[in-house]
Amino acid sequence: MKRREFLGASAAISCAISQPQLIMALDQDNRYRKEIGIQLYTLRNQINGDVEGTLKSVADAGYKQVEPYGFPDAKPMIKAAKDNGLAVNSSHFNWDSVVNPDDKGVMPFKQVLDSANEVGLKHLVVPYLADRNRKSLDDYRTLCERCNRGAEEAKKAGIQLAYHNHAFEFEPKEGGKTGYDIMIEEFSPDMKFEVDVFWIKVGGKDPVELLQSLKGRVSQLHLKDLDKSVKTPEYGGIPNEAFRELGNGIIPMEPIIEVAAKTGVDICHVEQDHSPNPLNSIRQSMKHLNTL
Repeated sequence: MKRREFLGASAAISCAISQPQLIMALDQDNRYRKEIGIQLYTLRNQINGDVEGTLKSVADAGYKQVEPYGFPDAKPMIKAAKDNGLAVNSSHFNWDSVVNPDDKGVMPFKQVLDSANEVGLKHLVVPYLADRNRKSLDDYRTLCERCNRGAEEAKKAGIQLAYHNHAFEFEPKEGGKTGYDIMIEEFSPDMKFEVDVFWIKVGGKDPVELLQSLKGRVSQLHLKDLDKSVKTPEYGGIPNEAFRELGNGIIPMEPIIEVAAKTGVDICHVEQDHSPNPLNSIRQSMKHLNTL
């Protein structure tokens, strides 16, 4: 070996040795890329027009699983997904079954669970809170009590219940405490979090730090990117243009995927609430994930 070749090889070896954590991270997060999902709310308008064709486009873009919305009224999405070789492990569902179970006309949660088992779901997610359920810290305590009860019932049915955040949970309330603080304190071990990294950032928190603090308590992640123009924290509405494809905003995805592996996250889903061309956007996000 010539001296120049030897020095080049030595430098490369030295560089690799000095970055073992990075190399290990790339190894660890492979399964998230290989099993990457997409939250189908991203494509709701396309699904309303052509559910079969849209789910075929999802599969063609390289996604391996989907997370529907509006379950149990999601069975056409689930069928189309499976027909195109896509796994369906999780769904957002009509949350009043857990959050407001005594409201008139609300489907009993047991019926939701039975339907989930019929189609093979392993995760159900509370996707949102109406304003009336989040006015005070006591409202959040009531939410936790009902979610814990639902999580216990879901566990008996072989299903994991989780809560999906937005930014409003991080708004300081009485004594500076937030609704998310209450959830962290009062969710039982059976109740998990589905962490949306976009809304964490909008709420003024760091996604990586939050995931580290919730080690073992996060079942799934939503990966989405935030436009640099958004001033945070913001607890109310934000413009549609704030939602960007992965890699086109300010949230680095690699550290998030790395910490997901270290903290026991099961599934990662891409989501983009708004886009002028959602199908192009999900392709761009997939391309970014494949270049990390």
